[in-house]
Amino acid sequence: GLGSKVTVGAFTNEKESWPTYNRGPSVICNCRFAGLPEIIRTSMAKILATEIRVGNLLELDKRVWRVLKSYHVHVGGRGGAYMQIEIKDIETGQKRNERLSTDDRVERPFIDRRAMTYSYQDGEAYVFMDNETYEQLSLDADFLEGQTGYLLPNLQVEINFHNGRAIGIQLPTTVILEVVDTEPGIKNATATTSFKPAALETGISVQVPPFVNIGEKIRVNTDDGSYIERA
Repeated sequence: GLGSKVTVGAFTNEKESWPTYNRGPSVICNCRFAGLPEIIRTSMAKILATEIRVGNLLELDKRVWRVLKSYHVHVGGRGGAYMQIEIKDIETGQKRNERLSTDDRVERPFIDRRAMTYSYQDGEAYVFMDNETYEQLSLDADFLEGQTGYLLPNLQVEINFHNGRAIGIQLPTTVILEVVDTEPGIKNATATTSFKPAALETGISVQVPPFVNIGEKIRVNTDDGSYIERA
């Protein structure tokens, strides 16, 4: 009903043909229809537990969950290591914690992933622009749960859609933010010295080495909010 016909291995219209590329368990299609944005459509595939990041979508017990927290836990002796994750049901809002072995694999649901740009905050809402259609999408702070502190205008993100509605946002692995308040830096301090709290331009607080000063920019891990390096 969109003026295009579908052929095996490609989406076509009167002028163009867009092939599909089979990459193992996932099929990635470059799909373009009149009036619709380009999207990356990902079929069911499994992800290794150690690759799970905040914002990922997982399928457990025939339900779709969004990852809120993800930690790689190291245990001494024969305990080895494991992944501890906190997840939220996208339909009911129920939260639960899961412990996964590092070699476990978890199903990822079928999703549409759209490249978007964070534009601005409007009250309790955060506005994003679709990079293909330039349409705006407004998401509230509750939806972004724990991720708003990494948003600066023009940040490139990926927003996940399931059955036509937004269900999660994937941030870059790291972001660069400016320090707006912290104790004065200590001359000749090393990274091994005890850390100190620093308030960043987005309102979040991060533990930083003592040599970091107000006005400096630092690289922060968006999974756990940890300091990585000066930028």
